[in-house]
Amino acid sequence: MVTGATSGIGRACAEKFLKAGFRVIVTGRRAGLLEEIFGPYGDDCLLLSFDVRDREKALQAVANLPEEWQCIDILVNNAGLALGLEPEYEGDFRDWDTMIDTNIKGLLTMTRAIVPGMIERNSGHIINIGSVAGDAAYANGNVYCATKAAVKAITDGLRIDVAHSAVRVTLLKPGLVETNFSNVRFHGDDERADNVYKGIRPLTGADIADAALYAAMAPAHVQIAEMLILATHQANGSIICRQG
Repeated sequence: MVTGATSGIGRACAEKFLKAGFRVIVTGRRAGLLEEIFGPYGDDCLLLSFDVRDREKALQAVANLPEEWQCIDILVNNAGLALGLEPEYEGDFRDWDTMIDTNIKGLLTMTRAIVPGMIERNSGHIINIGSVAGDAAYANGNVYCATKAAVKAITDGLRIDVAHSAVRVTLLKPGLVETNFSNVRFHGDDERADNVYKGIRPLTGADIADAALYAAMAPAHVQIAEMLILATHQANGSIICRQG
């Protein structure tokens, strides 16, 4: 299962796993877009349209999975976003709520819904998409950085909680990835979003999907606990050497 599969890293992960021979449950808020992207994959894909912020609908979707789709081997908790880039004292309450409800509470909802089955079967893998922003705050990143720091702590805590089992837990921490991430962050301001990637060759969603598949395909006794993935000219969340 891949959450937030209609674009960016989520879409790339879903497509990468499908091409590797997995059957994939894809989730997203936009039913039409899910059908457009993944409909051609036919029986290898199950499409579920819901917002991870809506706990009742998310839990209902998992509870009502067809029998042949109920044993989820891999959960990619990808659904997440950044909104705004202002000093904390000028932040928008609505942006804060959306980030916290999606990046933290949505991830927890999906984890709570699916991991008990993995524990019962003594098999499974949770791959959480965090961020380099979770390692240290950067200017005006405040609440977004806090949500990704929470994802790291939640992932580390889950790894401890399932250590008695054969369930594996991985945290992927991407740096600068060119998706619609910045366009969403700047509320549709294309020019401002494009400027984020000027002077550097950023990562792509496919680069992060490669890392997710690598972790998933590791031998059963190998747990890729955490992976930080940066563009070549990016040193951390705030140091980027732009060329030209």
